[in-house]
Amino acid sequence: MIIMDQLSKKEFKFYANFLSQLAKDMTRFYYLRLNKSFKVINKSKNKGYDPVTKADRAFEKFIRSKIKNKFPTHEIIGEEFGHKKTKSEFTWVIDPIDGTRSFVIGNPTWSNLVALNYRGNPILGLANFPKLSKYYLNYSNKTAYVVNIAGGGKNKKKKLSVNKKATFNNIKVAGAFHGWLSLKKQSKISKVLKLMQYPCFDALSYAHFCEGKIDVVMQCQNKIWDVHALIPIISAAGGIASTWKNKDAKYAGNVLFSANRSIHKKMLRLLKPAL
Repeated sequence: MIIMDQLSKKEFKFYANFLSQLAKDMTRFYYLRLNKSFKVINKSKNKGYDPVTKADRAFEKFIRSKIKNKFPTHEIIGEEFGHKKTKSEFTWVIDPIDGTRSFVIGNPTWSNLVALNYRGNPILGLANFPKLSKYYLNYSNKTAYVVNIAGGGKNKKKKLSVNKKATFNNIKVAGAFHGWLSLKKQSKISKVLKLMQYPCFDALSYAHFCEGKIDVVMQCQNKIWDVHALIPIISAAGGIASTWKNKDAKYAGNVLFSANRSIHKKMLRLLKPAL
């Protein structure tokens, strides 16, 4: 559950404006400093593949510096550089490049994800897509926008809303298991597999969900920096979020996002054999 009423409208707008400017700063930083050839490092200590590049680390340093300069007492949790603990009730959660595999192969669906948590709850989220020249941001618990950064300094802003007309009989489902769901467990949810007819493109699928283009998005083994920025945007757009066990999505892991509660309940029931 996202707790919004603990901040005033003025405070909320203040932080939203900071994130809006951060989106533009990160896109500018990418084209000035990071839009060039790079080396890929596998940071997995096991036999798996968990790529990271210098761009991931450069982005996180850049984001941390912006937050530290503006909010020096706030906590920060980042995928690449860990947890900076303080006594603040505010925590920033950063995924400097969500979709590093896409970044590596030149797929433009990668993004910068930044969340602001208040007392442990994600209240503000930014999903910035530098290669697509747009970002997604909630401005309150009921209002979120996609902002297209157009040339000439003019930004086109469109309010986000999930598909209000979606029913279980006509849902568009996107999902990715990232190799974490065994074939044995997948065999137990054949109805879910048949519904997964649409591609899953990193955080962009969640963004499309908020625009009403997809009605259900599910993924496996997410970390908090993969989902915390998306939760408040999705909630503001009218979506329903939880884990596959119907716990708060802020705990991450296997997550499910649906256009309405009826669809969500049916999807949770279909996913239950895979738990």
